[in-house]
Amino acid sequence: MSEAARLADALGTLLDGIGPVAVAVSGGVDSTTLATLAHRRLGHRARMMHAVSPAVPPEATERVRALARSEGWHLEILDAGEFEDPRYRANPANRCFYCKTNLYARIAPIAAAADAVTLSGTNRDDLADWRPGLKAAEDHGVRHPYVEAGIDKAGVRVLARHLDLGEIAELPASPCLSSRIETGIAIDPDELALVHEVERLIGARLGAPTVRCRLRRTGLVIELDQASLDGLASAEQDTLTAAVAAIARARGGERPIAFKAYRMGSAFLRSSAP
Repeated sequence: MSEAARLADALGTLLDGIGPVAVAVSGGVDSTTLATLAHRRLGHRARMMHAVSPAVPPEATERVRALARSEGWHLEILDAGEFEDPRYRANPANRCFYCKTNLYARIAPIAAAADAVTLSGTNRDDLADWRPGLKAAEDHGVRHPYVEAGIDKAGVRVLARHLDLGEIAELPASPCLSSRIETGIAIDPDELALVHEVERLIGARLGAPTVRCRLRRTGLVIELDQASLDGLASAEQDTLTAAVAAIARARGGERPIAFKAYRMGSAFLRSSAP
């Protein structure tokens, strides 16, 4: 048995034992792969929950909708309501706890009506990082099948290829847009739209595999993977800086703009945790 088939069998057997499930699907490779396998294994006993908000890129929602159409998912689109929560909007270090608390609270009655268990796409690698959202999951009885089956991020990609999910298997990691806002700066939908527009512009112009637009107290910082940053000519950087400045002006004002090497979670300031 191939490694891919072994992983699929292990995860499928685990899902069989859980029974009816409600999978929280963000549109990233982890949750999308889990949702696909759950549907193919459990059929009508699996339903998918996708939350839309200013923090979710529209292309992620379209990816979920498109796969739901092609696979025949039972998909429910919902508003998790995190933007109605002032604790989330304040953007503390444990912002993710409030985001997931709102999400799982919205899913809970839907799952209960179907006698279903809520599942997340958390994988084993995620446990090595401080993730406040995991506490929210614990509070709401959410299960993490990848963790239970001992599957890490590389294993998820192996599964995605095994399931013929195409480009989804190669999707780069991309947390919600709020992760681009420096801890302590209030989360604002207009700022998230700015971040998203800048990232799409830079990504289209450079074809860079990793682009983050960080909103800091000092201004906008465009983070690129090291190869893309090293290959960025001075004249091209000036052109991109002017284009980003134009977007910023159109969305509310001038901001200093800098280019730096990508660093995972660099907008997150743990020292601000309560």
